[in-house]
Amino acid sequence: MRYLPKSDAERRAILDELGLASINELFASIPEACRLGRPLAVPGPLSEKEIIDYFRARAAENAAGYTSFLGAGVYNHFRSVVADALLQRGEFLTSYTPYQAEISQGTLQAIFEFQTLMCQLTGQEVANASMYDGSTAAAEAAMMTVRLTGRRRLVISRALNPEYRQVVDTYASDLGLEVVETGFDAKTGQTDLAAAQAATDDTTAAVIVQSPNFLGALEPVAQFAEAAHGRGALLVVAIAEAVSLGAVRAPAEADIVAMEAQSLGLAPSFGGPFAGVIATREKFVRQMPGRLAGQATDGEGRRGFVLTLATREQHIRREKATSNICTNQALCALAVTMHLALLGKEGLREMAAQNLAKARYAVAECEKLPGVRRAFSAPFFNEVTLEFPRAVRLINHELERERIIGPLPLGPFFPEQTKRGLLCLTEMHSRQDVERLVAATRRALESLGVGAREAVSSPAER
Repeated sequence: MRYLPKSDAERRAILDELGLASINELFASIPEACRLGRPLAVPGPLSEKEIIDYFRARAAENAAGYTSFLGAGVYNHFRSVVADALLQRGEFLTSYTPYQAEISQGTLQAIFEFQTLMCQLTGQEVANASMYDGSTAAAEAAMMTVRLTGRRRLVISRALNPEYRQVVDTYASDLGLEVVETGFDAKTGQTDLAAAQAATDDTTAAVIVQSPNFLGALEPVAQFAEAAHGRGALLVVAIAEAVSLGAVRAPAEADIVAMEAQSLGLAPSFGGPFAGVIATREKFVRQMPGRLAGQATDGEGRRGFVLTLATREQHIRREKATSNICTNQALCALAVTMHLALLGKEGLREMAAQNLAKARYAVAECEKLPGVRRAFSAPFFNEVTLEFPRAVRLINHELERERIIGPLPLGPFFPEQTKRGLLCLTEMHSRQDVERLVAATRRALESLGVGAREAVSSPAER
């Protein structure tokens, strides 16, 4: 009964207690059209060993031989087996949230170390114990600015990760907030600073940008901070690719940093679980959502760790809560902490340098292909938008035949950019991977009728 814990006798007892004759009566309130009137189309019955073998075979089919160049908020980076081994120790894997400091010193210290590392990376003064992920961190940061300023207008860059924008929109819609989207420069790929300035008025709580942004462009954070502060608004900087902070100057001018820490030791894992981060200035700490672990001393002067701040509805009056985040990603945050401790400052710099070098090499090689060029001129880290002479989805269809997952098509997010794709390189890619991509893309273009002398598509086609 390992997988089906309720026996037939137990189910019968439950139905008798409810005064029902059958399981169908229990679900009578569900419309017939919404019920599945046939058995599930799954193999079996299988033994436990057969089930394990089945899923191992399916996993091998998914992964075998494919090289992926996808990024866009989820990145494949090196992870130490040491961190994975430590993370699976029972003391870490089975512990829950640290309500009682006297029995949770290890967890609280790990969170304290995580917070410290996040402050060092982001150039901020305080960081929380983690959020669900980068998208909820961005949304909670936006709500934080509304509470701090008493204003109800958000100016958001169109170059913010579309999924982050959707989460912010969802939060804002139920709170009656005004969300104004500002575009990006067609030449640089950076958020249009002039447009953002024009959209920011005396009712604006925050200007929200991402750097590197969804198109791969690094944003001039200091200029956006000056523009926001000039109208009494706050600047929120979202960071989806945390490894970039090993090479890019920290966004110290931001008032709040909303970051996804997945790149720092967490596997892509089909999109989660990850660990979000909110880091900010100390003067804003009372409006920071989530938890904050602090260091203290006991009556005998010994160092200890405590839950300093827990600004949620379970701890304080519901209407005064600053967050509806019900937990923190303590285990994922611990993985990030272990990863960074093992990597060290120089290791992070080296990892970032490899990302930079490989991305630039890939761009240089791709631009040798007919009709392929960089779409934007702004500096980039490990992601770059490339323009192709044919729709990216068509090129990717050809690449998949050679077990290559190519650039992310931008058409679904920006309908006018069907011929542009977001290419991502990390330290996990080799020179041979890039050469395979370039050779396969050349064959894909040829199969789509692109000759060696075909020019870049016209602006009207982009």
